[in-house]
Amino acid sequence: MKKQFIVIGLGRFGSSLTKTLVEAGHEVLAVDKDIDLVQGMSSIATHAIQADATDESVLKELGAGNFSHAVVAIGENLQSSILTTLLLKEMNIPKVTVKAKNIIYGKVLTKIGADQVVYPERDMGIRLGRQLSSDNLIDYIELSPIYNLVEMNAPAAMNGYSIYDLDVRAKYGVNIMAIKSNGEINISPRAEDKIQTGDTLLLIGSNEDISALERKYE
Repeated sequence: MKKQFIVIGLGRFGSSLTKTLVEAGHEVLAVDKDIDLVQGMSSIATHAIQADATDESVLKELGAGNFSHAVVAIGENLQSSILTTLLLKEMNIPKVTVKAKNIIYGKVLTKIGADQVVYPERDMGIRLGRQLSSDNLIDYIELSPIYNLVEMNAPAAMNGYSIYDLDVRAKYGVNIMAIKSNGEINISPRAEDKIQTGDTLLLIGSNEDISALERKYE
């Protein structure tokens, strides 16, 4: 389903987000005060406009209130983030996601009404740290403060064992959600399905439980 986004702030995060949303088939109005950044996105975004999003009249002229989702990617300037977020919320946009530089910024933005606060630098650091600390980990996504979704190479020690044999759910509290083998994906594998060297596993569980599983099969 095609969605309409307004992305305010076209630094590395905002530009990357805009490109990803457009590639996914959505419409994006990209906004920034810096004409060079706007021109850089003019061939990518549905529309790219130079404007000051802290000006209420400018946001209204852009039709910001007609969008279902706004992303404030300003990040570095807390005052501008706050003012822009307040204006967008006053326009009754259903969801406003705001980039924050740190937890303190995030708390302030949440207090003034941001529906979602993201920490790209922190999250990327965590994600990369997880990948670098494990020989088998391919990708890592934090679903909540408790649960993580992890894509990892099947450890050699699992070769030839079925999901029933391994019993990782009972032993470690980790669920094997899918197995990718020879380019084919087995969604919701059965207990008797066996894991082979070269398979890729999609796991869900807490970071602590997944780490315990990795240590067992190192």
